[in-house]
Amino acid sequence: MAILIRARHLACILIGFLGTSAFAAVVALPKYNVSVNDVSVSGFSSGADMAVQMHFAYSKTVRKGAGVIAGGPYYCSQGNAAISIGPCMANTGSRNLPYLMSVVNTWSGNGYIDPTSNMAASKVYLLSGTIDSTVRQPVMDDLKTMYGSYLPAANIYYKNNLAAEHSVPTDFFGNGCAINGSPYVDNCNFDTAGEILKWMYGPLNPKNTGTLSGSFINFDQSVFWGNFNPNTYSMASSGYAYVPATCAAGQSCRLHVAFHGCLQSASVVGTAFYQNAGYNRWADTNNIIVLYPQTIVTANNPGGCWDWWGYEDVNFPAKSGGQMVAIKTMIDKIVSGNKAAPFTCSHWYASNVSHVSAGRAYIGADGQVYAKNSNQYLGYYMLMAYTDVRQTSAGYYAYGSCS
Repeated sequence: MAILIRARHLACILIGFLGTSAFAAVVALPKYNVSVNDVSVSGFSSGADMAVQMHFAYSKTVRKGAGVIAGGPYYCSQGNAAISIGPCMANTGSRNLPYLMSVVNTWSGNGYIDPTSNMAASKVYLLSGTIDSTVRQPVMDDLKTMYGSYLPAANIYYKNNLAAEHSVPTDFFGNGCAINGSPYVDNCNFDTAGEILKWMYGPLNPKNTGTLSGSFINFDQSVFWGNFNPNTYSMASSGYAYVPATCAAGQSCRLHVAFHGCLQSASVVGTAFYQNAGYNRWADTNNIIVLYPQTIVTANNPGGCWDWWGYEDVNFPAKSGGQMVAIKTMIDKIVSGNKAAPFTCSHWYASNVSHVSAGRAYIGADGQVYAKNSNQYLGYYMLMAYTDVRQTSAGYYAYGSCS
């Protein structure tokens, strides 16, 4: 999450680009037998903020809940980098929680995000290390308070007594627990990934501490962008997923999306996060697919962070945010392999007038055309303005074609 890049961080980036091991060929993200009711998210640092954004904005999709490791309240940054670094990380001032919650309620009512009523049945696991020097504990205290307005208290678990620095705590891999440094995975003798998954999915089979039965796939992220260029919004051309053998064979499975933090993408730290944060051990024995979307380092985003302060997109926290739509459509692709899934991807190339007439888009207050449900901007309401529009889930349309 740290935005100011110190010399050691720059060195880490260079090492990551030069030293990351070779991966399997990039493939299309497959469909799997995953119920739409069994989707959850979690993340660390900027990935924690991304998980919160996905949970609030796409609560109809992220039904099981969210795990948050060192993150802050939804829309904490208010689109301002100075606020993100100060009040939302270092706790240098008030986060103005009443204002943030009023924004949530307004957006929930006008369709900018899904209705917050969808969140009531989900579960949230929060972890804040007592010695975290990057995201201070009062920041997460406010996140707990915010969630308490939308979820029953019994559905929120807050782990705030672990002496951990700014990292993903594990029980088998990483730096010492007091280290705040690459790859931001610390061995604290605490299984954060397991606790998150157990809290959201209930009792699980014991994790696999040996050789995993499944496989990692390196999937094409470009197809989830309307212009086929994820780099436009600081996302990599490919991402990763761990798929247990049972899921690959068609058994009923669940889906968990895990967001890395800043300076923690595969291009920077190699396999450290997506292979060693701890999720795969539990996924392997409990029919859980783990999706690891990937960002990249750019001039506007030197840490390779997820967009939680608007470095690329003014709509970053909303359903129409570029990164948000990409993740939503990845989820839709995976769950479309379920026989009970009420949708499959369909695509139309037509005028914006036709899209509006067919119910795929609507005319906004500004007279411009927007895709229905995702709210993505399509352009002018004109017969000459032709746009690609795809439907990836029931009633959900976005710019682009099918993968």
